[in-house]
Amino acid sequence: MIMSRYADYRNAFEGIPKPFAFLDLDLLEQNIRHVLTLSGSKQIRVASKSIRSREVLRRILDFDPKFIGVMCYTATEAIYLTENGFQDLLLGYPIWDTEAITNIARKVGEGNPITLMVDSIEHVDHIERIAKQAGCKLPLCIDLDLSMDFMGLHFGVWRSPVRTVTDGIRLAERIASSSHVTLDGIMGYEAQIAGVGDANPSTKLRNQLVRYLKRKSIRQLTAIRAELIHALHAKGIVPRIVNGGGSGSLSSTCTEEVVTEVSVGSAFYSPSLFDYYENYRFQPAAGYAIEIVRRPKANIYTCLGGGYTASGSIALDKQPKPYLPEGSKLMPMEGAGEVQTPILYHGSEKLQHGDPIFMRHSKAGELCERFTVLHILSQGKVIQTMSTYRGEGRCFL
Repeated sequence: MIMSRYADYRNAFEGIPKPFAFLDLDLLEQNIRHVLTLSGSKQIRVASKSIRSREVLRRILDFDPKFIGVMCYTATEAIYLTENGFQDLLLGYPIWDTEAITNIARKVGEGNPITLMVDSIEHVDHIERIAKQAGCKLPLCIDLDLSMDFMGLHFGVWRSPVRTVTDGIRLAERIASSSHVTLDGIMGYEAQIAGVGDANPSTKLRNQLVRYLKRKSIRQLTAIRAELIHALHAKGIVPRIVNGGGSGSLSSTCTEEVVTEVSVGSAFYSPSLFDYYENYRFQPAAGYAIEIVRRPKANIYTCLGGGYTASGSIALDKQPKPYLPEGSKLMPMEGAGEVQTPILYHGSEKLQHGDPIFMRHSKAGELCERFTVLHILSQGKVIQTMSTYRGEGRCFL
């Protein structure tokens, strides 16, 4: 099946200048349906950083009523999406720039639902002053840190200083006391569950440790989140949003009674990092193609460009991954490069100059920072292109 997919892809994309990015619509829809199944009764907020295309975001949101809004990441992106008809936007990170918050306040005052993220009294004080000047009431969401410390090991990421139920109650009460901000949500992103693979075949001992830490962490963070929400309810504070999870933690986050919605992004494109999760199997819907321009040895094919490395800590799994034809591998001493990417190939396809090697980015939306359009494939044919943020002249992060 995979081998025939290479031939199908090569034929379908014939004539399109390389490098190019693509999105297999049939596989995207399989991933959407799988997300809907995994999410159970929870609503789904689409994480824009993993999509980075307004047209693809719209397609996902229109697919099913359970998709209720977008988690975006900057004020300029929120305003851009609002001006293009997107509703119910939650900023995933705090912003501080006064002009940016003022612009958000203006949009909220016009009736656009945009919720700002906070994790400190300083954030609340700052936003409150701007909201007062703007003459509006801004909705806020508290970022509850759900990372865990085990025997000196910090398992998770360094995010919010709101780390205890007491911290959360104190901040919520501060917001509730204001006439210019209101508590709209509580968010807790369990990065150590959603963002850490646990089935990498090259790190079997590490996989066992990560699975153990995940199980332990899930028990603790579930208890903390439930305790905070129940305590707030007891005080008459009932947030509209209780947001949790990510693509890699759907099966655990969606079992929590207090959670109202889950954030999902990477699952839709399924980048190569998602090959290393024990409990998830999404389809590789998005990727890019690079062109064979040299053949320095019988089984080495050198392609032009292709070195699109993912952000985060430096590791081999942040490199792009050869996808098709099967049997393609990066050269360990070169990897994927700025101007050339040698591919070591042991397979049955007869490759020639000008043929594509199909690659998968390590992360999802970062692929779209390199290309202005996605070539959309369906039923074995290219049916259209969809612009990325870059293709619309936008760069938010």
